[in-house]
Amino acid sequence: MELHKIYTKHFPVKGFTALTIWPFVFIRKDCTDRYSVTTERHENIHAEQQKELLVVPFFILYIVEFLIKLFFCKFNLDLAYCSVCFEQEAYDMQYNEKYLETRKHYSWAKYIFKIA
Repeated sequence: MELHKIYTKHFPVKGFTALTIWPFVFIRKDCTDRYSVTTERHENIHAEQQKELLVVPFFILYIVEFLIKLFFCKFNLDLAYCSVCFEQEAYDMQYNEKYLETRKHYSWAKYIFKIA
């Protein structure tokens, strides 16, 4: 299923190109030139993760993991963000054109105990 694209001025926050809240992807208007096929694949991976966890639990787990990793990353925001298991899977696989066709459910789980 294709995500519905919504172009916005202030969401997601500056520094991010897009944010997926299934079944929508919010794209910053000032970043449309950076919304590439790779970015779209990254966001589609997040959509699959969200569907697996029924959206709300995805965001709860995301925030909890981010806060835990923030502590282990000595409060380095960028490192904590990149260490969240959902981001690790999406960044690792965003260049694999066939990934969404072959992806196994809960593939993000193998990244839970890794720091990026």
